Amino acid sequence: MFRNQYDTDVTVWSPEGRLLQVEYAMESVKQGSACVGLRSSNYVVIGALKRSVNEMSSHQKKIMEIDSHMGIAIAGLTADARSLAKWMRNECLNHKYVYGESMPSKRLCDDLADRHQRTTQTYVRRPYGVGLLVGAYDEATGPHLYQTCPSGNVYEYFATSIGARSQSAKTYLEKHYEGFDNTEKDELIMHALRALSGCVQGDGELNKDNGSIAVVGKDQKFILIENDELSVYLDKLDVEGGNGEGEGEGGNDGDAMEES
Repeated sequence: MFRNQYDTDVTVWSPEGRLLQVEYAMESVKQGSACVGLRSSNYVVIGALKRSVNEMSSHQKKIMEIDSHMGIAIAGLTADARSLAKWMRNECLNHKYVYGESMPSKRLCDDLADRHQRTTQTYVRRPYGVGLLVGAYDEATGPHLYQTCPSGNVYEYFATSIGARSQSAKTYLEKHYEGFDNTEKDELIMHALRALSGCVQGDGELNKDNGSIAVVGKDQKFILIENDELSVYLDKLDVEGGNGEGEGEGGNDGDAMEES
């Protein structure tokens, strides 16, 4: 990972035409715990694996509410994510104060991408080392799922995943995303848990302590499902015998799942 004089500053280009500091920031996203997102015609579900430093610590919060119609799941540096979440909440509050309605998710994600990109073109800042999955429901345009990355790019997906071992979740989602359109909320949550269960590292398993799910949609304000509330869905997953198809690390990314 050492690139000598070409990785000392974010404004220095390597001979290959790369900004190495930006690539390092994107690598931090790949090292973060896995997050998944998927949407139907009425709902968006985002899920995340929570990590704890050791057995005596609590699990880190991985899903944050931005507004009643929007939330994010994070992979990467949690401190950077908290800073961005605070900014996003302020933008939503300011928009609601001025216009009297919720901020469109597309506009906020474009502004967020610009905020990411500004850190890649000046030496006084470093790129944000965090990737976000933004799940939102707009009254005018319906459900949306966006992914942002430290390079300043933003993508909209039907379903995707980011973080460590996320290829397992992508493999599962690639096989099933075409059937999500008319899926009800509870079944969409089960799909998210099946995808997440293949991302658990080592001999661990998905449980109410390390799992987290959030839902937003038509006539459904943003809600976070954790702990005992999540156990109801995990019990159904146990009856099924796990995620089955999503355990492999292989598979090629489809068009709806493409990550650049």
